[in-house]
Amino acid sequence: MVILVHACEPFYLGGEGTYIANSYDAFWVTIFDSALRCAVPLFIMTSSYLLFPLKMDTASFFRRRLVRVVVPLAVWSLLYAIIPMWGCGEGFDVLANLRNLLLNFNMHSGHLWFVYMLIGVYILMPLLSPWIEKVSKRGEQIFIAAWAFTTLVPFLNQAALSLLTRAEVYGVANWNEFGTLYYISGFIGYVVLAHYIRTYVDWSWRKTIAVATPMWVVGYAIAALWFWKQIPTEYPVNQSIDLAVLMEQSWRFCSTGVAMTAIAVFLVFKKINCSGWFYNKVVLPVSKVSYGMYLMHMFALVAILSYVSTWGLATPWTMVISTALTYVVCAVVALVISKLPFGKYIVG
Repeated sequence: MVILVHACEPFYLGGEGTYIANSYDAFWVTIFDSALRCAVPLFIMTSSYLLFPLKMDTASFFRRRLVRVVVPLAVWSLLYAIIPMWGCGEGFDVLANLRNLLLNFNMHSGHLWFVYMLIGVYILMPLLSPWIEKVSKRGEQIFIAAWAFTTLVPFLNQAALSLLTRAEVYGVANWNEFGTLYYISGFIGYVVLAHYIRTYVDWSWRKTIAVATPMWVVGYAIAALWFWKQIPTEYPVNQSIDLAVLMEQSWRFCSTGVAMTAIAVFLVFKKINCSGWFYNKVVLPVSKVSYGMYLMHMFALVAILSYVSTWGLATPWTMVISTALTYVVCAVVALVISKLPFGKYIVG
């Protein structure tokens, strides 16, 4: 899902910041990307489902996260800083890239923002574990309901901008970013939500589908319709990045539509049990190196997408085929690396 999201980006990002060649590209970006933005919340929910509350002491938990998450992040951050991606050699400044790593990820490796956020979630897990073990079902429901309201913030910001000519809400100001909703918002809501689903949601397939299907449809509609409505009607669209930021408000990972699609997908996946040869020989090994695939995939995708784009295929096929080829290449490379004595420090 993440790879396909990134395969869609060249079809609406570019030029002055936002570039859409025609309505056909706009349509397929909207169709695909609106369904895929739940990928990040799903990863957080899966991590919570498997790790939260902590089943080991805090020191052991952090040691394992250091080896599996932080060290590979450092390795690939350095690689992206010193090796230009396909077609990106001009203006590539290795020394500047290395200097930037002291404070943040480089724009050449923008997808690594996710790992910084994930580390923050992991830091909070030991602090939240005692609470989650003691809080009642009603207490969790109240927290989740409050968090669900915070998923409206991207839209409330736009409403405030229209009504008040400034986007801040509920105490946020240019001298204070910590408003009323700050401490109950963000990705930590997915951590609590996944624990609640694991602990209290044990539905039949029939009830799961009955709940998940309309939830996904409504969430998808919110994500897609907002994005589509912000696109100008005259093509090609070539405007500043501010337009893309506005278009993506409904794609924010902690926004209402994306949260609804993530919950719906998670409820369905929770019901699936796997076994047999394909699971043990393909799914499980690839799953074990999937973090490494994520870390490396931009190196492969940029080159493969550039190559596939010369085939003259329709936009959706360019996106899907580039994604599939990237997935296979990264899976093979990550599996090979994992067999090396030091492989765990590279692919996690």
